[in-house]
Amino acid sequence: MAKILVTGGCGYIGSHTIVDLIENGFEVISVDDNSSSSIKSLDGIEKITGKKVKNYTVDLKEFEATKNIFEENKDITGIIHFAAYKAVGESVDKPLFYYENNMFSLINLLKCVEEYKVPYFVFSSSCTVYGNPDSIPVTENTPTKKAESPYGATKQMGEVMIQDFSKVAEANSILLRYFNPVGAHKSALIGELPIGRPMNLVPAITQTAIGKLPKMMVYGSDYPTRDGSCLRDYIHVCDIAHAHTLALQYLIDKKNETKCDVFNLGSGNGITVLEAIKTFEKVSGVKLNYEIGPRRGGDVVAIYANNEYAVKGLNWVLKNSLEDMMSTAWAWELKLKENQ
Repeated sequence: MAKILVTGGCGYIGSHTIVDLIENGFEVISVDDNSSSSIKSLDGIEKITGKKVKNYTVDLKEFEATKNIFEENKDITGIIHFAAYKAVGESVDKPLFYYENNMFSLINLLKCVEEYKVPYFVFSSSCTVYGNPDSIPVTENTPTKKAESPYGATKQMGEVMIQDFSKVAEANSILLRYFNPVGAHKSALIGELPIGRPMNLVPAITQTAIGKLPKMMVYGSDYPTRDGSCLRDYIHVCDIAHAHTLALQYLIDKKNETKCDVFNLGSGNGITVLEAIKTFEKVSGVKLNYEIGPRRGGDVVAIYANNEYAVKGLNWVLKNSLEDMMSTAWAWELKLKENQ
């Protein structure tokens, strides 16, 4: 049984990926300093899988503390690296905060990959590396453009760092550029749990619907899209999670074409913010209190994926619709209220 280190394992995508890894026969350990996540995610993971996952409460910017994880676990076969700050708007306001955290943690991990001869590394990248693309849908060969936010810049820099590292390292890597993960596990035992005011669309929707927020803001109504709101590619978090398991297996089975392969993880469909809101209202039966506001710094106009390379290369099957995304996110929000 291969042992996998998941960084940011208590976070939104990390916790769902741990569940998927365990269900597919992997042993998992986690590292998460819980600065933007809850340790309670591990309880949900245990209830779903029956497995207790060990978490190291370590700040990956601290090299010696990071190294100690590898000293205690010299049989780590692969790393899936999620741990990073991820809010576009916040990164515009706090650029150095993002550059320091996202870059130093990655550098320290790659040093450990090299020193402890970890053979497989999967990086959580983002569609933000494409900036405002000239045409959509984007493929893996779409040129990257200047990032619209410091967050996007850290993902671009991270990719370059891993690509350069792969040229001289023994490890094989995969960069997973994903779009907008939403929804929650069907059990409603784990889901997205933002600390403070939510920065992402769907938790803002569900928190407004349940009354945690008095209303939500739609940032911009004058974009050149179907209804004037930003257009994005929303994908269920469990479909994203499974793609990480498949990417790891792809490396283990030596199917990689290069030392550092790249895959887009998106649904292949573009949905506007207002369309997402209407879908939520339909599946929940709740009328949402929202207001149209000005554009937000760092937001791209429109982007969605061509996902054919991942579907074929990873044998990836998407199982969840936009309705599933919204209904599971709402079930998770209702569960949170029930447990208060």
